[in-house]
Amino acid sequence: MPVTALVSAKSCGVTTAALALTLASKRPSLLAECDPAGGTIRAGFLQQEVGAGFGLYHLAAAQRTGPDALAQAFASHLWPMDEAGHRKLLPGLTDPAQAAAMDRSWTSLAEVMHVLAEEAGYDVLIDAGRLALQSGQLHPLLTPAPLLHQADLVLLVVRGTEQSLTLARHVIDPLRTELAERGSGPDALGLLLIEDGPYRAHQVAEALKTPVLAGLPLDAATADYFMSGGRPPRGYGRSLLLRHARTATEQVEAAASRRRIQQQYPARPANPQLAGVLQRLSERGGPRG
Repeated sequence: MPVTALVSAKSCGVTTAALALTLASKRPSLLAECDPAGGTIRAGFLQQEVGAGFGLYHLAAAQRTGPDALAQAFASHLWPMDEAGHRKLLPGLTDPAQAAAMDRSWTSLAEVMHVLAEEAGYDVLIDAGRLALQSGQLHPLLTPAPLLHQADLVLLVVRGTEQSLTLARHVIDPLRTELAERGSGPDALGLLLIEDGPYRAHQVAEALKTPVLAGLPLDAATADYFMSGGRPPRGYGRSLLLRHARTATEQVEAAASRRRIQQQYPARPANPQLAGVLQRLSERGGPRG
């Protein structure tokens, strides 16, 4: 199953898109909220149901102990977003100042996510937030660069508006170069189009010289529920956003599969300790289970 990182040049709906893809997946899925600027799902969609003693920041201390401790901590900090526990969230930072503590943890965290995807069969979505550049490269503190480097796909979330395309043009070449030089290759980069504005998918792809791998409609009611929580809108389970998100997850998986075949990726060496810990995630619902 793919590990997919979502990023943007500016606020384009990364968190809403990541939530939609996670909740719409036909398989067990995980959303890892890894925006160094801080997470919003805890206070919004989850309505403060998850306290500050839970989530991404607490994995940094475990990482210093070793990979098995990190996997144990990772498993214990995943929060179920449905009754069956098939949709899980790794809540993000509660304070941007915590991002500095994560600097040495991103690489190990990426390994854990890949084991969860490949050994436990999860769709893993990473909300990496807004891209920050420094001297033409990903900023080492303001962007979780190792997560992007190791992702199967990196989706730049854009809207079909002139403003969004203008902002995306400034970051897409540095991002492509970064993936070519430090990641798994420039072909890991694709676009996720939020269908807002006059430009259609083929026009966006041509403007940014990058394929549109999936699209999501502008669904204000469902997006507001994802950002603010509370009572779901009427017909939420059949909403336009979730229906299109189900198709989008299939398109993303197909793109990752094509890329894997084209690149003839060798199998990642399995870490039995990590696999054993994370496999147990499929046997329980999480902290509330």
